Amino acid sequence: MATGVFSTTRAAIKERTLRTDRWWLQPLIIVAVLISFIIYATFRAFENRYYFAEPLISPFYSPCLSTACVEGAAHFGTPIGAVTIFGLLISPSLFILIFPLGFRLTCYYYRKSYYRSFWMSPPACAVAEPHSKYTGETRAPLILQNGHRWFFYAGLVLNVILTYDAIIAFKNPEGEWGHMSVGTLVLLLNAAMLWLYSASCHTCRHTIGGRLKNFSKHPIRYKLWSWVSVLNHSHPTYAWISLFVVAFTDFYIRLVATGTITNFYFF
Repeated sequence: MATGVFSTTRAAIKERTLRTDRWWLQPLIIVAVLISFIIYATFRAFENRYYFAEPLISPFYSPCLSTACVEGAAHFGTPIGAVTIFGLLISPSLFILIFPLGFRLTCYYYRKSYYRSFWMSPPACAVAEPHSKYTGETRAPLILQNGHRWFFYAGLVLNVILTYDAIIAFKNPEGEWGHMSVGTLVLLLNAAMLWLYSASCHTCRHTIGGRLKNFSKHPIRYKLWSWVSVLNHSHPTYAWISLFVVAFTDFYIRLVATGTITNFYFF
């Protein structure tokens, strides 16, 4: 038996929708933005250079844990070593991007965005989807979306590392502390937006205040839950801003590393 918009309870109309506005514009923009980010991130991951300009390191390559990292970029050692497949050296970025990309890919908000935009399930409110049935996330591969919690925890670790990178950016190229550059501000902004994106996450809200029978016996968790709940209202906004900022941060550091621009120091 047909389900969803194709069920017998749906209004007997042939039109896919009676909406007269440009309902297709939002999913089209989302498709364009996400595809652009995927192309850029893939290019940068396989480029395997121009990601470090003392003391700035791209968030796409941090932490750099491979012996293939450029000199000075491995702030936490090189436990991975140099990994090759079929004689090709694997970019250090590929060991890192799997976690932030996994976090965003399984994010509740991003799921809604790309389910609607790429799979048209559904593309917009009051617009019939083209699928004849709906199985949700009960079978492979979408059942793997349940791993979102673990990607969230991994993302918190990376946030700490990226915050450390921002603090290191208060050095100058000679390693002296007490200096601030445009790159310092860029890395600080990147770390701040990633923390806001993580703190506003639905999983963060559930981790802090979920599975409690009452809040009166857990006043500290209740207070934290209240703060996170406020942030949760702006989660979509933080999701998009942090996506643009992390790409801009990498792009800025690439420009500095290639010598296209100079990282201006305020003092």
